[in-house]
Amino acid sequence: MKDRKRDRSRKRLPKRVALFVVAVLLGGLLAVPAAVTAMAGTPEACSAADADIYRPPDRATATPGAVVACRRVDALPMVGNGTPFDAWKVQYGSTDGRSRPVSVVGTVVVPKEPWKGAGERPLVGFVPGTLGIGPQCAFSKQLAGQYQDAYEGPNISALLKAGYAVAATDGAGYMDGQVHPYVNGVEAGHAALDMARAALRMPGSGVAAGAPVGFWGYSEGGSGSLWAAQVARSYAPELHVVGVASGGIPADLKEVSHGLDGGFFAGFLIDAVIGLSVTHPDMPFQDLLDDGGHKAVKDAESLCAIGTVTRFAGARIEQYTKDHLTLDQMYALHGPDGTTWSDVAAGNKLGVGLGTPGSGARYEVGFPVLQYRGVLDEVIPAKTADGVRQAYCAAGITTQWKPYVGDHLTGDFQAVGDTVAWLGDRFEGKETKGNC
Repeated sequence: MKDRKRDRSRKRLPKRVALFVVAVLLGGLLAVPAAVTAMAGTPEACSAADADIYRPPDRATATPGAVVACRRVDALPMVGNGTPFDAWKVQYGSTDGRSRPVSVVGTVVVPKEPWKGAGERPLVGFVPGTLGIGPQCAFSKQLAGQYQDAYEGPNISALLKAGYAVAATDGAGYMDGQVHPYVNGVEAGHAALDMARAALRMPGSGVAAGAPVGFWGYSEGGSGSLWAAQVARSYAPELHVVGVASGGIPADLKEVSHGLDGGFFAGFLIDAVIGLSVTHPDMPFQDLLDDGGHKAVKDAESLCAIGTVTRFAGARIEQYTKDHLTLDQMYALHGPDGTTWSDVAAGNKLGVGLGTPGSGARYEVGFPVLQYRGVLDEVIPAKTADGVRQAYCAAGITTQWKPYVGDHLTGDFQAVGDTVAWLGDRFEGKETKGNC
């Protein structure tokens, strides 16, 4: 799919959708690009061209979290609350779900005012929600003014106002010629953790190596941040992670997908199928599609979040395959090694194999987590949200649960103040027993 030409045009939104979105937004060591020189210990070293930040290396060899290239950003139009800050775009090393080196891009933002709290200035690793799967939708581009339809600038603003540094990953697959591996859990967790590592190594950022770290994300970002929580101890044990906040979590892809198929937000399912096909190229996918299916893939890769929702509202999976395969029939298909699509989806389920440090569990979590959702959420079933919360509580992990009277989109904005305060308590070392 890398060589596929993308139609980047955006379709005019129906008036009802446009008004709804406006209301929500108002409420709410790698082969280095040729132009990049060796890093020095000053901000002036971040002089890579913007194009070089998004150009993937011919062969990725960077260690996880290594800063490959960086560029100072003069303004972030989507972030504005009067808090002066310094910002940089960063290309950094990470690993994919099969532990192979990859390159990822993100944004580091640090308030200009000196940190007035105890210890070192805290760092929050931010994982954005659904933006689309094409490189034109990258969070770092949207923050810097290449506006598509990102909506979480207020979240970043609130963190900066509290004095915290922010390391916002784009996530894997947002560099030139790539496709984002939407809802691939381990890759999302790695990208978030390595973004934090990169921020701590940024030349001249002022963020100390031993700074306390928290993570935060909602929707796709809720999944990514919680995956960061699960793999942090094994993948990035040197990070001083004190807490992770995750909301609107698509914790069980199979449960979520059945609710999306044929519904208003079916575009999220289309993105998920494409994203998983990127990370599992040996699984049956392209040969299953009819002409409408191939066009759907092309469209999904050329649109961002709002365009995707509008384009695929009401769509069902079977209308894009030659044999009109239902979602359950797709899940039953297997690759050459016998792995089924159902196995792939199950491998991305959160809350499985959990334990506390020393338990011997696959995923040991030794810090508190905050989980939250809108009780009117029309995207993530209540069963899914309750399931991951119960799994964390049953594993003995300190878990705080918070519901909001909102739907999937508004639930993100409603939680901003509480989430920033909760992270602040973790940075201050305040004890919490959760509310399991």
